[in-house]
Amino acid sequence: MIAKPPQTPDHAATAADLRPTGLRPLPLGQLRPAGWLAHQLRAQADGMAGHLDEVWPDVAESAWIGGSAEGWERGPYWLDGVTPLAFLLDDARLRAKVDRWVAYILDHQADDGWLGPRPTSDREETYAAHDVWPRMVVLKALLQYHAATGDERVVKAALRFARTLGDLLDRWPLREWARSRWADLVWSLHQLYDLTGESWLLELADTARRQGYDWLAYADELPYTEKVPDATLRDYQRQADGLWMNDHMMATHGVNVAMGLKMPAVWWRQSGDPQLPVLLQRLLAQLDTHHGQASGMFSADEHLAGRHPSQGTETCAVVELLFSLEVALETWGVLEPLADRLERVAYNALPGSVTPDEWAHQYVQQANQVVCHVTEDRLYTNNGPDANIFGLEPHFGCCTANRHQGWPKFAARLWMATPDDGLLALSYAPCRIDTTVRGSRIRVDVSGSYPFADEVTIRLGVDEPTAFPLRLRIPDWAEDAELTVDGGAPARVDAGTVHELDRTWAGEQTLVLRLPAGVRVEHRQQDSVSVRRGPLVFARAVGESWQRIDGVDPHTSWEVHPAEPWNHALELDPAAPEAGLDLERREVGERPFSPEGAPIRLRARARRLPAWMLRHGAADAPPPSPVAEVELDGESEQVELLPYGSVRLRVSELPWAPRPSA
Repeated sequence: MIAKPPQTPDHAATAADLRPTGLRPLPLGQLRPAGWLAHQLRAQADGMAGHLDEVWPDVAESAWIGGSAEGWERGPYWLDGVTPLAFLLDDARLRAKVDRWVAYILDHQADDGWLGPRPTSDREETYAAHDVWPRMVVLKALLQYHAATGDERVVKAALRFARTLGDLLDRWPLREWARSRWADLVWSLHQLYDLTGESWLLELADTARRQGYDWLAYADELPYTEKVPDATLRDYQRQADGLWMNDHMMATHGVNVAMGLKMPAVWWRQSGDPQLPVLLQRLLAQLDTHHGQASGMFSADEHLAGRHPSQGTETCAVVELLFSLEVALETWGVLEPLADRLERVAYNALPGSVTPDEWAHQYVQQANQVVCHVTEDRLYTNNGPDANIFGLEPHFGCCTANRHQGWPKFAARLWMATPDDGLLALSYAPCRIDTTVRGSRIRVDVSGSYPFADEVTIRLGVDEPTAFPLRLRIPDWAEDAELTVDGGAPARVDAGTVHELDRTWAGEQTLVLRLPAGVRVEHRQQDSVSVRRGPLVFARAVGESWQRIDGVDPHTSWEVHPAEPWNHALELDPAAPEAGLDLERREVGERPFSPEGAPIRLRARARRLPAWMLRHGAADAPPPSPVAEVELDGESEQVELLPYGSVRLRVSELPWAPRPSA
C-alpha cells in the first residue's frame, strides 16, 4: 500500500530567544574514558577510525583537504567522529590529524563564505554545487573542535557560512538529503546562537525548518507501518515523476529517520511547544510497534522493513539514533525512556556491528544473525549481497566513515552539567572527570565495570569546600538500588528517578551505587522471547567460523559462518521464565564485546528445532511459540546466552518450548 505523505499546519517559531537546555555536555576533553571504555576507544584509535585517512582513498585523498577523491560526505563524517575521539583520549597523533583537517577547511573557506570543495563547472546552475548536506556534518565537527580548543576561527567561519546560506536558500531551497536532515543544520545554528547571540541565526533556522521535511506530522502518525520493498520504492518514484530522491524514499530511509528523531528536541528550543517531548516518544513507540528490534533499534536495510529479526539495520542508523537521543536528553534533561534506550542501543547495537579490534564493520546488522555472507538471495529491501559481511567498505562507504562517532559522542555525555551549576550522571561506564564547578576544581573518578557489573564507585574530590548538586540517574530497571556515602548505611534510591545530593562537598568523598538488575524475559512477535538484564540484551551465542574473502590485513573482508547448529528453542517455564536462566560472571577485560571476553553470561537449556531454517540467506522468522514437542529433536542441551554486542553470530529473538517438569 502506498502511504500518503504527511501534512500538518506550519509550526512557526514563537520565541525571540532559544530556551535553555536541561543539560550541557562538559567541554570536550574534561571527561576521559577509563577501564573497559578507555580500551574500547583506544581500539578505535588503533583501528579503522585512527587510520582511515591512511588506508582509504575517500578520506586519505579527500577533496575536502585538496585531494582528488570524494568531496561529499565521507571526509566530514570521519572528521565528526575522530575529533571527539582525539580529545577524549588526548591522543597527540589523532589531534594532529584533526588539526590538519580543520586548518585546511578554515584556510580554504571561499571568499563568499562557502565551506569545502565545489564542482569546477556549472557552479551556479546545479544543485550539487550548492548542496548543504555535507556542510551540516562539517559544522558539527568544527563546533566540537571549538568546544575542545576554544578556537575562535571556527565561530567566525561558521558565521560566514551561515550568512552565505541565508542567501543561498532563497535560490536553492533544501532538497534531497538536506531536506530530510535539516534538524542537524538547525542544531548547529542553535549552537552558534548560544555562542554569539546573533538573532538572525534563528531566522535562518526557521527558514531551514520551513523548507525541510515535516517530521512533526511523521511523529504524530507514522505513515509507514509495513516493510517498504523495492517495488514500493519504484511506485514512489513513478508518483514523483521519476524523481528517485522523493519524500517517500527519504522518509522511509532508516538513517534519515534516525536523524529526524532529533527534530522535536531541536525545534523545541525555538518553539517551546510542550507536545514535542510527547511526539518524540510517540514516534519511538510507533517504530517499536511496526519495525522494532530487540536491540532498541528499528529495522532499516536500507528502508523501514518491519519486525522480522533478520531484516537488519544500517550501522549509520545506529550512530545517528544515538546522537538524536543524546540531543533530546541534553535538551530536556533525563527522560527515563530515552535514557534507557540510549544505553540499550549503545551497549548492544553499537558494538554488535563491528569486530572487537575495530578494523571491520557491517553495513547492516541483524538481531537474528546466524550467517554473514555474500548472497544474491537476500531478505533486504534494497541492500547489496555483501551488506552484512565484515570489512572496510561493505556495500557502501557511508558507514565506513560515519560509524566512528558512536562511542566518542556517547562517552562525552556520560556526565553532563546542569543549569544550576551541578553535575548529572547519565550512564556509569568508567571515566574520569576534571572540571570546574562554581569556581572550584572538581575531580570525579567513576570505577567499576558497568554495565557488566552492578556496583559503581564514584570518588569525588574538590580543592576547596564547594556547594553544588550532584544528580545520579537511577535506571527504571534498578528496582532495589542503593546508595552508600562515605561508608555509611546504604540508603534506598528509587528506580526511574534522578537522585539528588545537594550539599557542600569537601575533600574526597566516596559514593557506592548498587544497581542490581534482574533477568527479564520479554515477549515479541509470535510469542518469541528476548532476554535482557539491565541495559544488556542477551542472545544465543552461535559458534563462529571466520573466512577471509578479500583485502589484506588489517582491513580484511570476512564472511562469518555458523560452526554449530543455531536453530534451538529455549526451554522455559511459562510461569517463571527467568528461573531457567543461570548467571555467570567473569573478570572484565579489555574486550568485553567479544565472545571470549564477555564478562557476563547466561546458561540455559534448549532443544533443536529442525524446521527453523535459512530463508533468503538469513534465519527465517522464529516459529510460533510455545513450540510443540513434536517439532523438537534431540535431547535437551545447555546453550550460552552472551551480551548482544559480544557476539557476531547470534539469535536474540528465540522461540521457546515448555520446560519439562522436574
